[in-house]
Amino acid sequence: MKFSVPFSPQERISRFGDEWRRDNGKIATSGHILLFRDRVLAKGYWKRVLDEIKRERKAPPTTFDKKQLAKIRQERVRWEAKTLKPWTRGSPEQKQEFRNLSDVPVKRIYTPEDVSYLNQSEQIGLPGEYPYVRGVYPTMYRGRPWTMRMFSGFGTPEDTNKRLHYLLDHGETGLSIAFDMPTLYGYDPDSPRAEGEVGRCGVSVGSLKDMEIILEGIPLKEVSTSMTINAPASVLTAMYVGVAERQGLKPKELRGTVQADILKEYIAQKEWAFPPEAHLRIIRDMMVYLRGSWA
Repeated sequence: MKFSVPFSPQERISRFGDEWRRDNGKIATSGHILLFRDRVLAKGYWKRVLDEIKRERKAPPTTFDKKQLAKIRQERVRWEAKTLKPWTRGSPEQKQEFRNLSDVPVKRIYTPEDVSYLNQSEQIGLPGEYPYVRGVYPTMYRGRPWTMRMFSGFGTPEDTNKRLHYLLDHGETGLSIAFDMPTLYGYDPDSPRAEGEVGRCGVSVGSLKDMEIILEGIPLKEVSTSMTINAPASVLTAMYVGVAERQGLKPKELRGTVQADILKEYIAQKEWAFPPEAHLRIIRDMMVYLRGSWA
């Protein structure tokens, strides 16, 4: 299979054509759906992708010098014979093969041999630049440490507003808002399905007014806000931006994150509100918007 744009293996797993780079995030069109169907859902697509990844990993090295790789290989062989083998005679490993949670075998040791096929500029890059393997910011934690947030949100919007003010008054610089189950599922608090769950495991948000109350008196320009929500994240993000605009702020002045972890919802937490294909389209559109505003 040949691709119209020279994508890296990682890109090929999540993209399916050069149209992605030109559509400005508007992927919920019939053309894109047909493209997805014809390429990604075609029989044998993933096998071809994985075969191409394997071929690339067997290709001649691009980043490391061949002589240096040969020295590293010799050093590894020496280590296995002189150091590892005598040690494991008296203290064997716990099992023959180790695998991670994705059932991928984990080697005993990794060296530049394992990544020699990578192209430094195209597949690794530099910090703060695509593909962000070395971090999303140029300086990362040399610029500032992690933002420490207390996961907060319960009861009514008024209850949560008091809690957020308390945390900010005691030195917290970033907020992390938890939402209740009806909000996570996209139900109004007066829905019969929301009975008994309103405000229990997080704050109840059923309207823009609720979000205004939660954030009343909080200087959104000075804090970053993490909202732990997936399915209705685009709606909650729009509410957050709406409150900020009423404070006189522009979207690009805001800092924070929402979740776009589709695997968590469909595999672990079971709190999805859309079919998988619709959820993917919503996340893609939302992330394209956020890239331009919440830098």
